[in-house]
Amino acid sequence: MRGLGTLINTATVLVGGSVGYFVGHRIKEELRTIVVQVIGLATMIMGLRDAMGTHNLVFPLVGMVVGAIIGELLKVEERLEAIGEWLKRRFSKKDTEHNNTFVQGFVTATLLFCIGPLTILGAIEDASGRTPQLYIIKGTLDGFMSIIFTTVYGIGAAFSAISVLVVQGLLTLGGTGIDSLLNDRMRIELFSAGGFTVLAIGLNLLDIKKIKLGSLLPGLVVTPLLVALFAR
Repeated sequence: MRGLGTLINTATVLVGGSVGYFVGHRIKEELRTIVVQVIGLATMIMGLRDAMGTHNLVFPLVGMVVGAIIGELLKVEERLEAIGEWLKRRFSKKDTEHNNTFVQGFVTATLLFCIGPLTILGAIEDASGRTPQLYIIKGTLDGFMSIIFTTVYGIGAAFSAISVLVVQGLLTLGGTGIDSLLNDRMRIELFSAGGFTVLAIGLNLLDIKKIKLGSLLPGLVVTPLLVALFAR
């Protein structure tokens, strides 16, 4: 069923937000930390699995290197951060101090849940009608993070489920067209390149090394293009 992954991801954010709202104040800081660490480990395992699926490591390696250079030149990470800051400033001007926590939680959770490689890769997989494994994994991550965000910021973080439904739904609709442009080999190497970015997410969650995830995004476009041009 196309779009199933988006619905699952939306539901996990809602459930996580509800749990955080009603019982989040009882969760100790140590528990929040260990949950994020476990999610980071699971994310790294998934990324490693995808990266090892390549038929030729040269394609995802070169694709991600070239993509990262493009991402740095275009300052993708900085632009994404600027958008987030603009949204925060815009909402803060219109809200009272009492409501600023609601808005901050909504904006922060929206940016985390809707911007990243898993969102793009998951949309392509979700559009294909296959079992939406990426969105199920992402939904699990988002659900736990929603608990933590709602505990910290309040119910506003749970309303980011609306953003997840809209953004991932639109990407899934576009993913149907994108998927039709990819042959099997291009898909394999694209998901291998995606494995690099998923590993980077895990490293960030574990605070091992801060990697600019936004700068890696162009690599997901460059890699299948290289396969189209040079694969035989």
